[in-house]
Amino acid sequence: MVIFICILALVIPFLFFYLSKAKKEHPKGLIAAALSNMGERFGYYIMNAILLLFIVSKFGLPDATAGVIYSVFYFGIYVLSLVGGIIADRTQNYHRTIQWGLIIMALGYVGMAIPLFSQNANGIIVDGDGKWWGILIFTCIALLCIAFGNGLFKGNLQALVGQMYDNFEAEAAKKGPEALAVAKDKRDSGFQIFYVFINIGGVIAPFVAPMLREWWLKAHNFVYNADMSALCHHFLNGTLQYTNKEGEFVDLTQKFLETSQTVVTDPSLLADQTRFCSDYILTFNQGVHFSFFVSVAAMLISLIIFFTQRSKFPQPAKKMAAEIAGYSAEEKAAMAKEIKQRMAALFAVLGIAVFFWLSFHQNGQSLSVFARDFVKSDQIAPEIWQALNPLFVIILTPLVMGIFAMLASKGKPVSTPRKIAYGMGLAGCAYLFLMIFSIVKHYPSGDVFRAMDAAQMAAAGLAKAAPWVMIVTYFFLTVAELFISPLGLSFVSKVAPRHMVGLCQGLWLGATAIGNLFIFVGPIMLNAWDIWKCWGVFLLVCLVSMSVMFGMVKWLERVTE
Repeated sequence: MVIFICILALVIPFLFFYLSKAKKEHPKGLIAAALSNMGERFGYYIMNAILLLFIVSKFGLPDATAGVIYSVFYFGIYVLSLVGGIIADRTQNYHRTIQWGLIIMALGYVGMAIPLFSQNANGIIVDGDGKWWGILIFTCIALLCIAFGNGLFKGNLQALVGQMYDNFEAEAAKKGPEALAVAKDKRDSGFQIFYVFINIGGVIAPFVAPMLREWWLKAHNFVYNADMSALCHHFLNGTLQYTNKEGEFVDLTQKFLETSQTVVTDPSLLADQTRFCSDYILTFNQGVHFSFFVSVAAMLISLIIFFTQRSKFPQPAKKMAAEIAGYSAEEKAAMAKEIKQRMAALFAVLGIAVFFWLSFHQNGQSLSVFARDFVKSDQIAPEIWQALNPLFVIILTPLVMGIFAMLASKGKPVSTPRKIAYGMGLAGCAYLFLMIFSIVKHYPSGDVFRAMDAAQMAAAGLAKAAPWVMIVTYFFLTVAELFISPLGLSFVSKVAPRHMVGLCQGLWLGATAIGNLFIFVGPIMLNAWDIWKCWGVFLLVCLVSMSVMFGMVKWLERVTE
Protein backbone atom coordinates (compact mmCIF):
# COMPACT_ATOMS: atom_id res chain seq x y z
CA MET A 1 0.00 0.00 0.00
CA VAL A 2 2.85 2.41 0.82
CA ILE A 3 4.46 1.76 -2.57
CA PHE A 4 1.11 2.30 -4.30
CA ILE A 5 0.54 5.65 -2.54
CA CYS A 6 4.06 6.83 -3.37
CA ILE A 7 3.66 5.92 -7.04
CA LEU A 8 0.25 7.61 -7.18
CA ALA A 9 1.72 10.79 -5.67
CA LEU A 10 4.49 10.68 -8.28
CA VAL A 11 2.13 10.09 -11.21
CA ILE A 12 -0.46 12.82 -10.50
CA PRO A 13 1.86 15.80 -11.24
CA PHE A 14 2.88 14.15 -14.53
CA LEU A 15 -0.80 13.70 -15.40
CA PHE A 16 -1.45 17.43 -15.07
CA PHE A 17 1.74 18.21 -16.99
CA TYR A 18 0.65 16.12 -19.97
CA LEU A 19 -2.91 17.47 -19.82
CA SER A 20 -1.57 21.02 -19.97
CA LYS A 21 0.79 20.22 -22.84
CA ALA A 22 -1.90 18.44 -24.86
CA LYS A 23 -4.39 21.28 -24.33
CA LYS A 24 -2.01 24.03 -25.46
CA GLU A 25 -0.14 22.47 -28.37
CA HIS A 26 -2.23 19.65 -29.86
CA PRO A 27 -5.64 18.98 -31.46
CA LYS A 28 -8.54 19.50 -29.08
CA GLY A 29 -9.70 15.88 -29.32
CA LEU A 30 -6.39 14.44 -28.09
CA ILE A 31 -7.21 14.75 -24.38
CA ALA A 32 -10.62 13.09 -24.76
CA ALA A 33 -9.15 10.23 -26.80
CA ALA A 34 -6.28 9.80 -24.34
CA LEU A 35 -8.59 9.74 -21.29
CA SER A 36 -10.91 7.22 -22.94
CA ASN A 37 -7.93 5.05 -23.80
CA MET A 38 -6.53 5.45 -20.28
CA GLY A 39 -9.74 4.06 -18.74
CA GLU A 40 -9.77 1.08 -21.07
CA ARG A 41 -6.07 0.38 -20.52
CA PHE A 42 -6.51 0.59 -16.75
CA GLY A 43 -9.09 -2.20 -16.86
CA TYR A 44 -6.99 -4.18 -19.31
CA TYR A 45 -3.74 -3.96 -17.36
CA ILE A 46 -5.44 -5.20 -14.19
CA MET A 47 -6.00 -8.43 -16.06
CA ASN A 48 -2.74 -8.41 -18.01
CA ALA A 49 -0.56 -8.11 -14.90
CA ILE A 50 -1.98 -11.25 -13.33
CA LEU A 51 -3.26 -13.41 -16.19
CA LEU A 52 -0.43 -15.95 -16.51
CA LEU A 53 0.05 -16.38 -12.76
CA PHE A 54 -3.75 -16.40 -12.22
CA ILE A 55 -4.26 -19.28 -14.68
CA VAL A 56 -1.45 -21.21 -13.00
CA SER A 57 -2.77 -20.57 -9.48
CA LYS A 58 -6.44 -21.28 -10.25
CA PHE A 59 -6.16 -24.32 -12.50
CA GLY A 60 -2.81 -25.71 -11.35
CA LEU A 61 -1.51 -25.70 -14.92
CA PRO A 62 2.22 -25.76 -15.75
CA ASP A 63 3.83 -22.46 -16.72
CA ALA A 64 4.21 -23.62 -20.32
CA THR A 65 0.52 -24.52 -20.73
CA ALA A 66 -0.64 -21.28 -19.13
CA GLY A 67 1.87 -19.48 -21.35
CA VAL A 68 0.27 -20.91 -24.49
CA ILE A 69 -3.18 -19.69 -23.35
CA TYR A 70 -1.70 -16.27 -22.60
CA SER A 71 0.06 -16.14 -25.98
CA VAL A 72 -3.05 -17.11 -27.95
CA PHE A 73 -5.06 -14.51 -26.03
CA TYR A 74 -2.46 -11.83 -26.75
CA PHE A 75 -2.38 -12.89 -30.39
CA GLY A 76 -6.16 -12.57 -30.51
CA ILE A 77 -6.12 -9.08 -29.02
CA TYR A 78 -3.89 -7.73 -31.75
CA VAL A 79 -4.93 -9.79 -34.77
CA LEU A 80 -8.57 -8.91 -34.10
CA SER A 81 -7.54 -5.26 -34.28
CA LEU A 82 -7.03 -5.93 -37.98
CA VAL A 83 -10.61 -7.22 -38.14
CA GLY A 84 -11.75 -4.19 -36.17
CA GLY A 85 -10.01 -1.86 -38.62
CA ILE A 86 -11.65 -3.56 -41.60
CA ILE A 87 -15.07 -3.31 -39.95
CA ALA A 88 -14.60 0.41 -39.27
CA ASP A 89 -13.37 1.09 -42.81
CA ARG A 90 -16.20 -0.89 -44.40
CA THR A 91 -18.97 0.52 -42.22
CA GLN A 92 -17.44 4.02 -42.32
CA ASN A 93 -18.38 4.41 -38.67
CA TYR A 94 -15.41 4.46 -36.33
CA HIS A 95 -17.37 5.84 -33.42
CA ARG A 96 -19.91 3.04 -33.22
CA THR A 97 -17.22 0.38 -33.73
CA ILE A 98 -15.23 1.78 -30.80
CA GLN A 99 -18.30 1.96 -28.56
CA TRP A 100 -19.24 -1.65 -29.27
CA GLY A 101 -15.67 -2.66 -28.53
CA LEU A 102 -15.93 -1.20 -25.02
CA ILE A 103 -19.27 -2.91 -24.39
CA ILE A 104 -18.01 -6.33 -25.54
CA MET A 105 -14.87 -5.96 -23.42
CA ALA A 106 -17.01 -5.14 -20.37
CA LEU A 107 -18.98 -8.35 -20.93
CA GLY A 108 -15.73 -10.32 -21.12
CA TYR A 109 -14.53 -8.88 -17.82
CA VAL A 110 -17.88 -9.76 -16.23
CA GLY A 111 -17.20 -13.37 -17.25
CA MET A 112 -13.71 -13.22 -15.74
CA ALA A 113 -15.11 -11.76 -12.51
CA ILE A 114 -17.44 -14.70 -11.79
CA PRO A 115 -15.61 -16.94 -9.25
CA LEU A 116 -16.33 -20.41 -10.65
CA PHE A 117 -14.47 -23.42 -9.21
CA SER A 118 -14.62 -27.18 -9.58
CA GLN A 119 -15.46 -28.63 -6.16
CA ASN A 120 -16.72 -32.01 -4.96
CA ALA A 121 -19.62 -32.59 -2.56
CA ASN A 122 -17.37 -31.82 0.40
CA GLY A 123 -16.30 -28.46 -1.04
CA ILE A 124 -12.81 -29.67 -1.96
CA ILE A 125 -11.17 -28.28 -5.12
CA VAL A 126 -10.96 -30.99 -7.80
CA ASP A 127 -8.61 -30.72 -10.77
CA GLY A 128 -9.13 -32.39 -14.11
CA ASP A 129 -12.83 -33.34 -14.02
CA GLY A 130 -15.46 -32.30 -16.55
CA LYS A 131 -16.54 -29.27 -14.57
CA TRP A 132 -12.91 -28.13 -14.33
CA TRP A 133 -12.57 -28.24 -18.10
CA GLY A 134 -15.87 -26.42 -18.51
CA ILE A 135 -14.66 -23.60 -16.26
CA LEU A 136 -11.40 -23.35 -18.20
CA ILE A 137 -13.35 -23.14 -21.49
CA PHE A 138 -15.64 -20.49 -19.96
CA THR A 139 -12.55 -18.50 -18.97
CA CYS A 140 -11.18 -18.75 -22.51
CA ILE A 141 -14.52 -17.55 -23.95
CA ALA A 142 -14.41 -14.54 -21.61
CA LEU A 143 -10.85 -13.82 -22.81
CA LEU A 144 -12.07 -14.10 -26.42
CA CYS A 145 -14.71 -11.43 -25.72
CA ILE A 146 -12.03 -9.16 -24.26
CA ALA A 147 -9.79 -9.78 -27.28
CA PHE A 148 -12.55 -9.08 -29.81
CA GLY A 149 -13.74 -5.96 -28.00
CA ASN A 150 -10.16 -4.75 -27.82
CA GLY A 151 -9.83 -5.37 -31.55
CA LEU A 152 -12.80 -3.12 -32.24
CA PHE A 153 -11.51 -0.42 -29.90
CA LYS A 154 -7.73 -0.16 -29.93
CA GLY A 155 -6.66 0.33 -33.55
CA ASN A 156 -9.66 2.45 -34.47
CA LEU A 157 -9.10 4.92 -31.65
CA GLN A 158 -5.48 5.22 -32.78
CA ALA A 159 -6.75 5.82 -36.32
CA LEU A 160 -8.91 8.68 -35.04
CA VAL A 161 -5.86 10.23 -33.38
CA GLY A 162 -3.93 9.94 -36.64
CA GLN A 163 -6.80 11.65 -38.49
CA MET A 164 -6.79 14.44 -35.89
CA TYR A 165 -3.20 15.22 -36.87
CA ASP A 166 -4.01 15.01 -40.59
CA ASN A 167 -6.68 17.66 -40.01
CA PHE A 168 -4.36 19.60 -37.70
CA GLU A 169 -1.67 19.73 -40.39
CA ALA A 170 -4.18 20.63 -43.10
CA GLU A 171 -5.32 23.62 -41.05
CA ALA A 172 -1.72 24.66 -40.41
CA ALA A 173 -0.90 24.44 -44.15
CA LYS A 174 -3.38 27.24 -44.79
CA LYS A 175 -1.21 29.51 -42.60
CA GLY A 176 2.00 28.85 -44.51
CA PRO A 177 5.02 26.49 -44.67
CA GLU A 178 6.39 27.45 -41.25
CA ALA A 179 3.11 26.70 -39.50
CA LEU A 180 2.89 23.37 -41.37
CA ALA A 181 6.42 22.40 -40.28
CA VAL A 182 5.53 23.12 -36.65
CA ALA A 183 2.30 21.10 -36.93
CA LYS A 184 4.08 18.11 -38.48
CA ASP A 185 6.61 18.14 -35.67
CA LYS A 186 3.75 17.69 -33.18
CA ARG A 187 2.64 14.30 -34.46
CA ASP A 188 5.37 12.17 -32.82
CA SER A 189 5.04 14.02 -29.52
CA GLY A 190 1.24 13.78 -29.72
CA PHE A 191 1.38 10.01 -30.03
CA GLN A 192 3.87 9.93 -27.15
CA ILE A 193 1.42 11.88 -24.97
CA PHE A 194 -1.37 9.54 -26.07
CA TYR A 195 0.87 6.62 -25.14
CA VAL A 196 1.64 8.12 -21.72
CA PHE A 197 -2.06 8.11 -20.84
CA ILE A 198 -2.15 4.40 -21.65
CA ASN A 199 0.59 3.93 -19.09
CA ILE A 200 -0.99 6.13 -16.42
CA GLY A 201 -3.73 3.52 -16.32
CA GLY A 202 -1.13 0.78 -16.53
CA VAL A 203 0.99 1.98 -13.61
CA ILE A 204 -1.94 1.85 -11.17
CA ALA A 205 -3.60 -1.31 -12.47
CA PRO A 206 -1.01 -3.95 -11.39
CA PHE A 207 -1.63 -3.05 -7.74
CA VAL A 208 -5.39 -3.70 -7.86
CA ALA A 209 -5.47 -7.49 -8.02
CA PRO A 210 -2.66 -8.12 -5.47
CA MET A 211 -4.23 -5.65 -3.02
CA LEU A 212 -7.70 -7.22 -3.34
CA ARG A 213 -6.22 -10.72 -3.17
CA GLU A 214 -4.22 -10.00 -0.02
CA TRP A 215 -7.20 -8.24 1.59
CA TRP A 216 -9.41 -11.26 0.83
CA LEU A 217 -6.77 -13.69 2.15
CA LYS A 218 -6.42 -11.68 5.34
CA ALA A 219 -10.20 -11.55 5.80
CA HIS A 220 -10.13 -15.38 5.80
CA ASN A 221 -7.11 -15.62 8.13
CA PHE A 222 -4.64 -16.49 5.39
CA VAL A 223 -1.44 -14.76 4.31
CA TYR A 224 0.07 -14.42 0.85
CA ASN A 225 2.79 -16.80 -0.31
CA ALA A 226 3.91 -16.93 -3.95
CA ASP A 227 4.56 -20.70 -3.86
CA MET A 228 1.57 -21.84 -1.84
CA SER A 229 -1.06 -22.22 -4.60
CA ALA A 230 1.21 -24.46 -6.68
CA LEU A 231 2.08 -26.59 -3.64
CA CYS A 232 -1.61 -26.95 -2.76
CA HIS A 233 -2.45 -28.11 -6.28
CA HIS A 234 0.38 -30.65 -6.14
CA PHE A 235 -0.90 -31.93 -2.80
CA LEU A 236 -4.49 -32.30 -4.03
CA ASN A 237 -3.30 -34.01 -7.22
CA GLY A 238 -1.01 -36.39 -5.36
CA THR A 239 2.09 -35.12 -7.17
CA LEU A 240 3.76 -33.27 -4.29
CA GLN A 241 6.35 -36.00 -3.81
CA TYR A 242 7.72 -35.36 -7.31
CA THR A 243 8.47 -31.68 -6.59
CA ASN A 244 11.02 -32.15 -3.80
CA LYS A 245 8.95 -29.65 -1.79
CA GLU A 246 7.22 -31.90 0.74
CA GLY A 247 9.19 -30.49 3.66
CA GLU A 248 8.46 -26.90 2.65
CA PHE A 249 4.77 -27.75 2.20
CA VAL A 250 4.51 -29.30 5.66
CA ASP A 251 6.25 -26.31 7.25
CA LEU A 252 4.00 -23.81 5.46
CA THR A 253 0.74 -25.63 6.14
CA GLN A 254 1.69 -26.08 9.78
CA LYS A 255 2.38 -22.36 10.01
CA PHE A 256 -0.79 -21.37 8.18
CA LEU A 257 -3.00 -23.74 10.13
CA GLU A 258 -1.66 -22.38 13.41
CA THR A 259 -2.09 -18.71 12.40
CA SER A 260 -5.51 -19.20 10.79
CA GLN A 261 -7.09 -19.91 14.20
CA THR A 262 -8.58 -23.08 12.74
CA VAL A 263 -9.42 -25.79 15.28
CA VAL A 264 -6.95 -28.53 14.39
CA THR A 265 -6.42 -31.65 16.46
CA ASP A 266 -3.28 -32.59 14.54
CA PRO A 267 -1.94 -30.24 11.83
CA SER A 268 -0.32 -33.16 10.00
CA LEU A 269 -3.62 -34.96 9.46
CA LEU A 270 -4.45 -35.45 5.77
CA ALA A 271 -8.00 -34.13 6.21
CA ASP A 272 -6.76 -30.86 7.71
CA GLN A 273 -4.19 -30.39 4.97
CA THR A 274 -6.71 -31.25 2.23
CA ARG A 275 -9.23 -28.75 3.57
CA PHE A 276 -6.50 -26.15 3.99
CA CYS A 277 -5.25 -26.59 0.40
CA SER A 278 -8.73 -26.34 -1.06
CA ASP A 279 -9.63 -23.30 1.03
CA TYR A 280 -6.36 -21.56 0.23
CA ILE A 281 -6.73 -22.03 -3.55
CA LEU A 282 -10.36 -20.90 -3.38
CA THR A 283 -9.66 -17.81 -1.28
CA PHE A 284 -6.47 -16.89 -3.15
CA ASN A 285 -8.22 -16.83 -6.52
CA GLN A 286 -11.54 -15.37 -5.38
CA GLY A 287 -9.68 -12.19 -4.49
CA VAL A 288 -8.27 -12.07 -8.02
CA HIS A 289 -11.70 -12.66 -9.56
CA PHE A 290 -13.12 -9.67 -7.71
CA SER A 291 -10.50 -7.39 -9.27
CA PHE A 292 -12.13 -7.94 -12.67
CA PHE A 293 -15.19 -6.02 -11.46
CA VAL A 294 -12.87 -3.01 -11.33
CA SER A 295 -12.06 -3.70 -15.00
CA VAL A 296 -15.79 -3.66 -15.80
CA ALA A 297 -16.14 -0.26 -14.11
CA ALA A 298 -13.12 1.05 -16.05
CA MET A 299 -14.69 -0.02 -19.38
CA LEU A 300 -17.92 1.80 -18.51
CA ILE A 301 -16.04 4.98 -17.54
CA SER A 302 -14.10 4.83 -20.80
CA LEU A 303 -17.37 4.39 -22.71
CA ILE A 304 -18.92 7.41 -20.99
CA ILE A 305 -15.90 9.58 -21.81
CA PHE A 306 -15.89 8.53 -25.44
CA PHE A 307 -19.65 8.87 -25.89
CA THR A 308 -19.88 12.32 -24.31
CA GLN A 309 -16.84 13.65 -26.22
CA ARG A 310 -17.51 12.01 -29.59
CA SER A 311 -18.21 15.33 -31.29
CA LYS A 312 -14.48 16.13 -30.99
CA PHE A 313 -13.46 13.05 -32.98
CA PRO A 314 -13.27 12.92 -36.80
CA GLN A 315 -14.75 10.19 -38.99
CA PRO A 316 -11.84 9.39 -41.36
CA ALA A 317 -13.55 6.97 -43.71
CA LYS A 318 -16.53 9.21 -44.49
CA LYS A 319 -14.34 12.18 -45.30
CA MET A 320 -11.92 10.23 -47.49
CA ALA A 321 -14.64 8.45 -49.43
CA ALA A 322 -15.91 11.83 -50.59
CA GLU A 323 -12.42 13.06 -51.51
CA ILE A 324 -11.44 9.97 -53.52
CA ALA A 325 -14.60 10.12 -55.62
CA GLY A 326 -13.41 13.45 -57.07
CA TYR A 327 -9.98 12.26 -58.31
CA SER A 328 -9.20 11.87 -62.02
CA ALA A 329 -7.94 8.60 -63.55
CA GLU A 330 -4.36 9.96 -63.71
CA GLU A 331 -4.51 11.04 -60.09
CA LYS A 332 -5.81 7.63 -59.04
CA ALA A 333 -2.98 5.88 -60.95
CA ALA A 334 -0.39 8.08 -59.23
CA MET A 335 -2.07 7.38 -55.92
CA ALA A 336 -1.91 3.62 -56.58
CA LYS A 337 1.86 3.80 -57.14
CA GLU A 338 2.37 5.86 -54.00
CA ILE A 339 0.14 3.49 -52.03
CA LYS A 340 2.31 0.54 -53.09
CA GLN A 341 5.45 2.32 -51.91
CA ARG A 342 3.85 3.29 -48.62
CA MET A 343 2.51 -0.20 -47.97
CA ALA A 344 5.92 -1.74 -48.76
CA ALA A 345 7.50 0.56 -46.18
CA LEU A 346 4.78 -0.25 -43.71
CA PHE A 347 5.27 -4.01 -44.06
CA ALA A 348 9.04 -3.62 -43.68
CA VAL A 349 8.58 -1.92 -40.32
CA LEU A 350 5.90 -4.41 -39.33
CA GLY A 351 8.44 -7.19 -39.78
CA ILE A 352 10.72 -5.53 -37.22
CA ALA A 353 7.77 -4.90 -34.89
CA VAL A 354 7.07 -8.65 -34.76
CA PHE A 355 10.45 -9.31 -33.16
CA PHE A 356 10.24 -6.35 -30.80
CA TRP A 357 6.93 -7.49 -29.34
CA LEU A 358 8.18 -11.08 -29.12
CA SER A 359 10.95 -9.74 -26.87
CA PHE A 360 9.10 -6.95 -25.06
CA HIS A 361 5.98 -8.86 -24.08
CA GLN A 362 8.03 -11.30 -22.07
CA ASN A 363 6.93 -8.99 -19.22
CA GLY A 364 3.84 -11.16 -18.95
CA GLN A 365 5.68 -14.43 -19.64
CA SER A 366 9.31 -15.30 -18.83
CA LEU A 367 9.86 -12.08 -16.86
CA SER A 368 6.78 -12.84 -14.71
CA VAL A 369 8.07 -16.37 -14.08
CA PHE A 370 11.54 -14.97 -13.33
CA ALA A 371 10.03 -12.48 -10.85
CA ARG A 372 8.00 -15.22 -9.17
CA ASP A 373 10.81 -17.78 -8.84
CA PHE A 374 14.14 -15.93 -8.92
CA VAL A 375 13.37 -12.58 -7.25
CA LYS A 376 12.59 -12.05 -3.57
CA SER A 377 8.81 -11.71 -3.20
CA ASP A 378 8.40 -11.47 0.57
CA GLN A 379 7.77 -7.72 0.36
CA ILE A 380 6.64 -7.20 -3.25
CA ALA A 381 4.27 -9.57 -5.09
CA PRO A 382 5.57 -10.70 -8.53
CA GLU A 383 2.70 -8.99 -10.37
CA ILE A 384 3.66 -5.59 -8.97
CA TRP A 385 6.86 -5.45 -11.00
CA GLN A 386 4.82 -4.87 -14.14
CA ALA A 387 3.94 -1.42 -12.78
CA LEU A 388 7.57 -0.40 -13.37
CA ASN A 389 7.13 -0.32 -17.13
CA PRO A 390 4.26 2.21 -17.24
CA LEU A 391 5.82 4.19 -14.39
CA PHE A 392 9.04 4.58 -16.37
CA VAL A 393 6.99 5.53 -19.46
CA ILE A 394 5.37 8.39 -17.54
CA ILE A 395 8.64 9.63 -16.04
CA LEU A 396 10.92 9.17 -19.05
CA THR A 397 8.65 10.39 -21.86
CA PRO A 398 9.36 14.11 -21.20
CA LEU A 399 13.09 13.35 -21.24
CA VAL A 400 12.90 11.43 -24.52
CA MET A 401 10.67 14.10 -26.10
CA GLY A 402 13.06 16.80 -24.88
CA ILE A 403 16.09 15.08 -26.40
CA PHE A 404 14.38 14.68 -29.78
CA ALA A 405 13.14 18.31 -29.67
CA MET A 406 16.64 19.57 -28.83
CA LEU A 407 18.18 17.65 -31.73
CA ALA A 408 15.50 18.96 -34.09
CA SER A 409 16.13 22.55 -32.95
CA LYS A 410 19.81 22.11 -33.77
CA GLY A 411 19.00 20.91 -37.27
CA LYS A 412 19.72 17.27 -36.46
CA PRO A 413 16.25 15.68 -36.30
CA VAL A 414 16.08 11.93 -35.76
CA SER A 415 13.68 10.25 -38.17
CA THR A 416 11.03 7.87 -36.90
CA PRO A 417 12.60 4.80 -38.64
CA ARG A 418 15.97 5.61 -37.05
CA LYS A 419 14.37 5.93 -33.61
CA ILE A 420 12.83 2.48 -34.04
CA ALA A 421 16.24 1.00 -34.90
CA TYR A 422 17.76 2.53 -31.77
CA GLY A 423 14.88 1.10 -29.78
CA MET A 424 15.70 -2.45 -30.82
CA GLY A 425 19.26 -1.95 -29.56
CA LEU A 426 18.00 -0.66 -26.22
CA ALA A 427 15.71 -3.70 -25.84
CA GLY A 428 18.79 -5.84 -26.40
CA CYS A 429 20.52 -4.04 -23.52
CA ALA A 430 17.85 -5.33 -21.12
CA TYR A 431 18.51 -8.93 -22.10
CA LEU A 432 22.27 -8.43 -22.16
CA PHE A 433 22.04 -7.26 -18.55
CA LEU A 434 19.88 -10.25 -17.54
CA MET A 435 22.18 -12.66 -19.35
CA ILE A 436 25.30 -11.35 -17.61
CA PHE A 437 23.56 -11.25 -14.23
CA SER A 438 22.32 -14.84 -14.60
CA ILE A 439 25.78 -16.09 -15.58
CA VAL A 440 27.39 -14.36 -12.59
CA LYS A 441 24.74 -15.83 -10.25
CA HIS A 442 25.10 -19.30 -11.83
CA TYR A 443 21.33 -19.62 -12.14
CA PRO A 444 20.12 -22.99 -13.49
CA SER A 445 16.85 -23.53 -15.35
CA GLY A 446 13.58 -22.55 -13.72
CA ASP A 447 12.57 -26.19 -13.20
CA VAL A 448 15.84 -27.01 -11.44
CA PHE A 449 15.74 -23.84 -9.31
CA ARG A 450 12.15 -24.41 -8.13
CA ALA A 451 12.93 -28.00 -7.17
CA MET A 452 15.65 -26.89 -4.74
CA ASP A 453 14.86 -26.44 -1.08
CA ALA A 454 16.63 -23.83 1.08
CA ALA A 455 19.44 -26.21 2.08
CA GLN A 456 20.19 -27.21 -1.51
CA MET A 457 20.22 -23.60 -2.65
CA ALA A 458 22.63 -22.67 0.13
CA ALA A 459 24.92 -25.60 -0.71
CA ALA A 460 24.96 -24.54 -4.38
CA GLY A 461 25.65 -20.91 -3.46
CA LEU A 462 22.38 -19.75 -5.02
CA ALA A 463 20.12 -16.99 -3.76
CA LYS A 464 17.13 -15.09 -5.08
CA ALA A 465 17.84 -11.78 -6.78
CA ALA A 466 17.29 -8.40 -5.14
CA PRO A 467 14.56 -6.08 -6.48
CA TRP A 468 17.01 -3.78 -8.27
CA VAL A 469 17.43 -6.42 -10.98
CA MET A 470 13.83 -5.94 -12.11
CA ILE A 471 14.21 -2.15 -11.94
CA VAL A 472 17.22 -2.16 -14.28
CA THR A 473 15.56 -4.62 -16.67
CA TYR A 474 12.35 -2.64 -16.98
CA PHE A 475 14.28 0.62 -17.35
CA PHE A 476 15.98 -0.59 -20.54
CA LEU A 477 12.81 -2.21 -21.89
CA THR A 478 10.79 0.94 -21.26
CA VAL A 479 13.25 3.26 -22.99
CA ALA A 480 13.19 0.84 -25.93
CA GLU A 481 9.40 0.91 -25.89
CA LEU A 482 9.38 4.73 -26.03
CA PHE A 483 11.54 4.55 -29.15
CA ILE A 484 9.31 1.99 -30.85
CA SER A 485 5.69 1.71 -29.76
CA PRO A 486 4.32 5.29 -29.82
CA LEU A 487 6.60 6.17 -32.71
CA GLY A 488 5.47 3.07 -34.57
CA LEU A 489 1.91 4.36 -34.27
CA SER A 490 3.10 7.73 -35.56
CA PHE A 491 4.93 6.04 -38.46
CA VAL A 492 1.81 4.11 -39.44
CA SER A 493 -0.27 7.30 -39.39
CA LYS A 494 2.31 8.94 -41.71
CA VAL A 495 2.53 6.22 -44.36
CA ALA A 496 -1.05 4.89 -44.24
CA PRO A 497 -3.14 5.80 -47.31
CA ARG A 498 -5.76 8.14 -45.93
CA HIS A 499 -8.72 5.93 -46.85
CA MET A 500 -7.08 2.90 -45.18
CA VAL A 501 -6.12 4.31 -41.78
CA GLY A 502 -8.17 1.77 -39.81
CA LEU A 503 -6.76 -1.14 -41.81
CA CYS A 504 -3.17 0.08 -41.47
CA GLN A 505 -3.43 0.62 -37.72
CA GLY A 506 -4.88 -2.89 -37.64
CA LEU A 507 -1.86 -4.18 -39.57
CA TRP A 508 0.47 -2.63 -36.98
CA LEU A 509 -1.45 -4.42 -34.27
CA GLY A 510 -1.54 -7.55 -36.43
CA ALA A 511 2.27 -7.57 -36.49
CA THR A 512 2.14 -7.24 -32.72
CA ALA A 513 -0.20 -10.23 -32.71
CA ILE A 514 2.28 -12.41 -34.58
CA GLY A 515 5.01 -11.49 -32.11
CA ASN A 516 2.68 -12.25 -29.22
CA LEU A 517 1.69 -15.61 -30.64
CA PHE A 518 5.19 -16.91 -29.95
CA ILE A 519 5.89 -15.28 -26.59
CA PHE A 520 5.08 -18.59 -24.87
CA VAL A 521 8.56 -19.81 -25.90
CA GLY A 522 10.00 -17.58 -23.14
CA PRO A 523 8.86 -19.68 -20.15
CA ILE A 524 9.65 -22.89 -22.05
CA MET A 525 13.27 -21.80 -22.59
CA LEU A 526 13.58 -20.39 -19.07
CA ASN A 527 12.36 -23.63 -17.48
CA ALA A 528 14.36 -25.95 -19.77
CA TRP A 529 17.78 -24.24 -20.01
CA ASP A 530 20.17 -22.38 -17.75
CA ILE A 531 18.30 -19.10 -17.88
CA TRP A 532 21.15 -17.05 -19.36
CA LYS A 533 20.56 -18.93 -22.60
CA CYS A 534 16.93 -17.79 -22.62
CA TRP A 535 18.01 -14.16 -22.27
CA GLY A 536 20.69 -14.72 -24.92
CA VAL A 537 18.07 -15.77 -27.47
CA PHE A 538 16.12 -12.54 -26.94
CA LEU A 539 19.34 -10.52 -27.10
CA LEU A 540 20.16 -12.07 -30.48
CA VAL A 541 16.64 -11.36 -31.77
CA CYS A 542 16.98 -7.68 -30.80
CA LEU A 543 20.45 -7.26 -32.34
CA VAL A 544 19.49 -8.86 -35.66
CA SER A 545 16.33 -6.73 -35.86
CA MET A 546 18.30 -3.56 -35.12
CA SER A 547 20.79 -4.38 -37.88
CA VAL A 548 18.04 -5.01 -40.44
CA MET A 549 16.26 -1.80 -39.48
CA PHE A 550 19.40 0.30 -39.87
CA GLY A 551 19.86 -1.27 -43.29
CA MET A 552 16.43 0.04 -44.37
CA VAL A 553 16.54 3.47 -42.70
CA LYS A 554 17.39 5.62 -45.75
CA TRP A 555 14.69 4.02 -47.88
CA LEU A 556 12.10 4.40 -45.13
CA GLU A 557 13.08 8.04 -44.61
CA ARG A 558 12.49 8.76 -48.33
CA VAL A 559 9.05 7.17 -48.22
CA THR A 560 7.96 9.19 -45.18
CA GLU A 561 9.23 12.57 -46.45
